[in-house]
Amino acid sequence: MSTHIGASAGEIAPVVLMPGDPLRARWIAENFLDDAQCYTEVRGMYGYTGTWRGHRVSVQGSGMGQPSLAIYATELFREYDVQSIVRVGSCGALTEAVAVRDVIIASGACTDSSMNTHRFHGYDYAPVADFHLLRRAYDAAAALPDTTTHVGLIFSSDSFYSPRVELMAPMVDHGVLAVEMEASALYTLAAAHGRAALAICTVSDHIVTGEETTSQEREQTFGAMIEIALTAALPD
Repeated sequence: MSTHIGASAGEIAPVVLMPGDPLRARWIAENFLDDAQCYTEVRGMYGYTGTWRGHRVSVQGSGMGQPSLAIYATELFREYDVQSIVRVGSCGALTEAVAVRDVIIASGACTDSSMNTHRFHGYDYAPVADFHLLRRAYDAAAALPDTTTHVGLIFSSDSFYSPRVELMAPMVDHGVLAVEMEASALYTLAAAHGRAALAICTVSDHIVTGEETTSQEREQTFGAMIEIALTAALPD
């Protein structure tokens, strides 16, 4: 039983979907999983295990930011022997090539966080997605005709309200599509533990145009992302 999750052995599946919002975790469990059972409510960070098309799968909230995600991902890998984590979150578009409600499959995650600077003693480490998860996610997205999907880089920021938004311009010039707050840590921790990870994000707001979704929409209407994630993580 880990410190922050508190589930008993065997309660968590080898495959975990990880939204930041614990209420999105509950929504996913209630709307996509069969026979979902809540295994944790510690700190209000809900976790559920159920089945999808006969496959056992868990959904675990991570909270906002890399330090919070790192706590939950580390405990899932170390204490519960989780083999794959797919982040299903929201992101802000940084370029007009991406629209609100588009889905981004993150091939890699740039960051301004110091977490990897400390881990790698000042060297730059490139946190990337698991190729097999990414390939299956891409194929799953291609089968959804009403969903626009992009594959590319995202930026994992430590600041939601950045005082220097102009610093994103060089990132955009080098192909970064959107900003979120968790993927870089997830990819790094998965590599450290020899596990698989992927971040799939729905564009919830647009930094360039100012368009945005509501909190309820972010919690309850990003179903295409969930379908892609489940299909990628639990292939037939």
